[in-house]
Amino acid sequence: MTLPTQHISELRSLIDASCKNEKTGIPGVTVVVVDKTGNKLFEHSAGKRGVISSDPMSPENIFWIASSTKMLVGLACMQLVEKGLLNLDDGEQLENICPELKTIQVLQPDGSLKNKNKSITLRMLLTHTSGFGYTFFNERLRDWSLPIGIDEFSGRFNDILMPLLFQPGEGWEYGVGIDWAGIALERVTGLKLNDYLQKNIFQPLGLANMSMLPTPKMKSKLAYMHAREKNGTLRPRDHPLRMPLAANHDDRSEVAALFHSGGAGMYAKPEEYCNVLAVLLNDGTCPRTGMQLLGKPSVDEMFKNQIPNFPDFGRQSIPDAKPDLTNPIPELYPVPGNPPQGWGLTFMLSNGGGTGRSKSTAWWAGLANCWWWCDRENEVAGMVCTQILPFADPQVLSLWAKVETEVYKALEQRRNQG
Repeated sequence: MTLPTQHISELRSLIDASCKNEKTGIPGVTVVVVDKTGNKLFEHSAGKRGVISSDPMSPENIFWIASSTKMLVGLACMQLVEKGLLNLDDGEQLENICPELKTIQVLQPDGSLKNKNKSITLRMLLTHTSGFGYTFFNERLRDWSLPIGIDEFSGRFNDILMPLLFQPGEGWEYGVGIDWAGIALERVTGLKLNDYLQKNIFQPLGLANMSMLPTPKMKSKLAYMHAREKNGTLRPRDHPLRMPLAANHDDRSEVAALFHSGGAGMYAKPEEYCNVLAVLLNDGTCPRTGMQLLGKPSVDEMFKNQIPNFPDFGRQSIPDAKPDLTNPIPELYPVPGNPPQGWGLTFMLSNGGGTGRSKSTAWWAGLANCWWWCDRENEVAGMVCTQILPFADPQVLSLWAKVETEVYKALEQRRNQG
């Protein structure tokens, strides 16, 4: 399966144009598109590795994919559900594995704390209905954390010990729930999260450039991090998740002390992430190696809307509680006609969109403006990777929409040609 030549040319032109202005455009980007067979339909990089770098951006460059990590951890948790080691709906089991959750309290609008009235389940953690939030997306949680504050990317476990924003199961709020799912995984398997992912997902797929503890080779190819100023200009900035990059990996005690973030801890080569998306397109089996990571019923469950009681969650606005990390987000993913939207196990189900994606398409993103989608119905998935803060960069969002639209035009032409 290939895309028509003229659409490949148009995709390259779109991507190149997005990086043309070195001061106010996108500094560098990699785009990958794959199909259900694991075939790479398209791959292209443009711009530079960083605004202060002379190296061109390359498909070999490594990106911090931040919350795109969540899908990987959801897949891993579902492996343990299949084995009977974790249960999606047994709150008593989860809180015995993670006893810290038993005493977590609920933050009230007036700043007081109230005891929670029910147990937290794994399903709640994977669907962001447990009550956990992020301080950079929620002003009430941010203010509670002051005067010291919370840094969810510190590499410290203590920075996810925070109160809930509502009683478990009674709302939707994007937050650190999947970090807790990763902790549960570690405690039932006896493996650090990165070690589990390497052994049970990446190595079976033959992937060598995805890790929460980047190898020296990966670090040598790391894309630079950037900030976009209010006037639209770019500048280099320090890396938000620097502890795993700065740690001495030969010092076992130092490495052992690092928190492996199930919500945001992964560094990856985009092509390799898309190889995992191809497994989801292929109902849980790697189309290249034949290795089964999940059974089809488990993949179906991941893509099932888990929050039918909250059909408008995607239309709730998200503030820029920490403007250096995120822009304000009026609506997560606008869809013509405003249909009810959903959430699977770790990702959003947009119920269609203006690009041509199917109503069952899954998608999500990473804080530094990495965006992916996975359309099982049309058997296509892809990723647009940059390293720009704050989140929801208008130029990257525009490029992502243009790329996705062009891909579906190409698929439609190929179908029409039979």
